Amino acid sequence: MSEKNHILVVDDDIEIRELVARFLRDHGYLVEVAADGEELLRKVKTFVPDLVVLDLMLPGEDGLSLCRRLSSEHPVPIIMLTAVAGDADRIVGLEMGADDYLTKPFNPRELLARIRAVLRRVARAGEVGEGDLLCFEGWQLNCGRRELTREEGTLVPLSAGEFRLLQVLAEHPQQVLSRDFLLERIHGRESGPFDRSVDIQLSRLRRKLEDDPREPTIIKTIRSGGYMFSLPVARR
Repeated sequence: MSEKNHILVVDDDIEIRELVARFLRDHGYLVEVAADGEELLRKVKTFVPDLVVLDLMLPGEDGLSLCRRLSSEHPVPIIMLTAVAGDADRIVGLEMGADDYLTKPFNPRELLARIRAVLRRVARAGEVGEGDLLCFEGWQLNCGRRELTREEGTLVPLSAGEFRLLQVLAEHPQQVLSRDFLLERIHGRESGPFDRSVDIQLSRLRRKLEDDPREPTIIKTIRSGGYMFSLPVARR
């Protein structure tokens, strides 16, 4: 699988950038590099990477802003690289649409494991057919095209992580799903005691789906259990 995957590594530190690129190439990936946001945006106009490794601290436009732009304009999976002390930045990065994060300094093998996990999830999501639709109460999730639309046809943008979370929830309607189950399905790893990635992406989904996100009726929180997609879902 890896020889077909194209990774874009964005970091202004040339040593980190080249080290990561060389390591990933040694493991069979096609790798492009960029030193800043301007180079990143220029490159994604010529090719669409399968995954972007994006440093938070970049000269010019920072990683958070670039993450938001990529999520809305070029919805590809993003792994954010952050500083060790940047808990708030990691949370904001997930809110902006990042799929996972890794703190610096990091072991390249840990980054490789995160990349493989994200790409496995993308491949699994892409196994459904173009016409595989999940329909629920005026909404339609096209799993092949990775699009969410309202009944009247309005397209609702989703980041790659939001799409996968909604797909997992809608594929298990009216079932209580634990945070650990959701985290494994969307991030390919177990939950840590301070891991809020599922909660953040769930909050973003509620703002897009619910009439009142503070009183959700579609994605309900089950005390001491997890979350439940409360609506019946029809597959077409």
